[in-house]
Amino acid sequence: MREAVLRLRYRFWPDHLLGEILSKRWTETAIPVIVLLLVAIAFSQAIPGFLSPNSLADTARQAAEIGFVVLGMALVIVVGGIDLSVGSMFALTDFCALFCLDVLNLPVPAVVAITVAFGAALGAVNGFLIGYLRLRAFITTLITLIIYRSAYDLLLFDYSNTIAAAFPDDALWDFMGGGGVFGIPSVALLYAAVAIFGHIFMTRLRPGWHITAIGGSRRSAYNSGIAVRGTIARCYAASGALTAVGALFFAARLGTVGGDVGVGLEVTVLTAAVLGGISLGGGRGSVTRALVGTLIVLLITNGLTTLSVKGGVNRMVLAGILLVAATIDIRWLKNRTRIIAKVYVSPTYHDMPALPGARIGEGTRFAQNDRLKDVTLIGLGRIEAPEDVILDRHDNLYAGSRHGDIIRFFPPDYEKMEVYAHIGGQPLGMAFDRNDNLYVCIGGMGLYRITPDRKVEKATDETNRSFSSVNDDSRLRLADDLDITDDGRIFFSEATVRYEMHEWPVDGLEARGNGRIICYDPATNTTRTVLRGLKFPNGICVSRNGQSILFAETWGCCVKRYWFDGPKKGQVEMVMDNLPGFPDNINLSSDGNYWLAMVGMRSPALDLAWRMPGFRRRMAKRVPLDEWLFPNINTGCVIKFSETGEVLDTYWDLAGVNHPMITSMREHRGHLYLGGIMNNRIGRLKLEGADPGFVQYDYRWGKKP
Repeated sequence: MREAVLRLRYRFWPDHLLGEILSKRWTETAIPVIVLLLVAIAFSQAIPGFLSPNSLADTARQAAEIGFVVLGMALVIVVGGIDLSVGSMFALTDFCALFCLDVLNLPVPAVVAITVAFGAALGAVNGFLIGYLRLRAFITTLITLIIYRSAYDLLLFDYSNTIAAAFPDDALWDFMGGGGVFGIPSVALLYAAVAIFGHIFMTRLRPGWHITAIGGSRRSAYNSGIAVRGTIARCYAASGALTAVGALFFAARLGTVGGDVGVGLEVTVLTAAVLGGISLGGGRGSVTRALVGTLIVLLITNGLTTLSVKGGVNRMVLAGILLVAATIDIRWLKNRTRIIAKVYVSPTYHDMPALPGARIGEGTRFAQNDRLKDVTLIGLGRIEAPEDVILDRHDNLYAGSRHGDIIRFFPPDYEKMEVYAHIGGQPLGMAFDRNDNLYVCIGGMGLYRITPDRKVEKATDETNRSFSSVNDDSRLRLADDLDITDDGRIFFSEATVRYEMHEWPVDGLEARGNGRIICYDPATNTTRTVLRGLKFPNGICVSRNGQSILFAETWGCCVKRYWFDGPKKGQVEMVMDNLPGFPDNINLSSDGNYWLAMVGMRSPALDLAWRMPGFRRRMAKRVPLDEWLFPNINTGCVIKFSETGEVLDTYWDLAGVNHPMITSMREHRGHLYLGGIMNNRIGRLKLEGADPGFVQYDYRWGKKP
């Protein structure tokens, strides 16, 4: 009864979704959006007409003016700095615009150009001091705040009356201050255009990536060749220019200067940036977050003002919000990975049948032996992690290395070796097509091919995303084995869509259907997912009928068949169930049957733990990874089976000396070649009674040596 309840609970309550949602960057924007909606609803209930069209238009005008300053502040924070002088710069550029218009009587286009250039120059002063002279951003901008404010006060004393007495009559200036299109204020339209450009700039263009990289790690960015000092200086200059744009529209709307212009603006702007989700630590932020934070702060200040709250209280509220938001930002940034890890790993109920007998002398189909004790070793100590091995029609032997290389060994003794190609990631499954291209699954990178002239090309690194998945499963995380059909289509397995290659044990801990099988068609250069919800699918082998593939489900301890053509197209059948271990790669044998590698053996303790999701969750949280319950990988095993799943033969290495862990095998000219991702050698075993002329490459493509 208890296990029945567990089975239903983990089937219909997918608690792993919480971890997937929290791991998304958009959740950091979703929370401020929810706060914005709550603030809008609260003030609309407390203040009649708070969200009326006229009120929204006024709010949009003010939000855009302040929003330009927030965009500049956000840019500076993302690059890893801060600018406390934005309020003083806002006042100075406001004065500059009105001085040029009312005192110098310059045309509006010249006023705009001079004001923006003046703002950029003020920001460039900060940028030079912080970027090139490497002064502290906080103290530097605090000093320029005082200097800029003092300059503004001196200029205000001399020219305030002249500016106040002027009444400019210019249609363009009036349009900037109070005009709009279809009821949308002009400043809001310009802000929307700048925001769209800013989003594209930060997310799609190289300079934007450089800004984020510098904010994330200035030293790493420098070591990567990014011009750190110049980029920081330009960000401060851009912040000054954006501040000037906001001040221009402010000047056009009010047409006057005063001693309180820009006072406390730095607190407002900083609160908007942090409240929107832009991290004070740098390296994280977006235009959308800046916009949301601006709207929240403006709604709060306008709402409190409408409720006749004193200005001092208003600023205290903003300061309190800033303190809370900064605290949450710092704590979340520090503990984000730890929090997500606790809810992201989500074991499920996984019931396995009773272990089949495999002891020596039991007479079962899996009875153990020591037939792999005579394996000869190739490349001992000279190759690491040869997960898959393959031979071409010239008897050359290929294997992957954890260093990102494809290693080629030369016949007949396979002592001489060379780096055939360097790919960069961990090579896993391999297969030749009829044109001698070597296709390779690369962990974390996708499907690649190596042409006969050794040119490395990407075939595909993404597939169609499933609509029901919260996790973005379009990117290939762990493509691991493949085979090629007669018409050139490539079927390959992806073990998990939730974890990277180095995290594969966590997928085993979950025992959830995170894997899939994908088809790539070189003729059309298209990729699609054909099967989902598989428990670590691994070995792929096109069957001899040419209409189906055999694939292994490692955590399911079974081999299945998928029909991709013929009258059974789309159907999945069980071929071998309840294996004594965890199946890996599958390949053809010379007598019309199949070879299957067993990457590890089952144990009663692990089978029991799979029926206890809570236990496995606690193990993941409290026990180091190297002390988890794991399959027995010290005993190597290869199974030969028929088309119908009948076990025909077994090869064991009980001592675990020659080839303790086997992830792949290939039959070639009367020998069986063994690979293992945890091993530092390739095994070679002479097969009694095997066809010495069998070359899998020739069999598949009809080529003769």
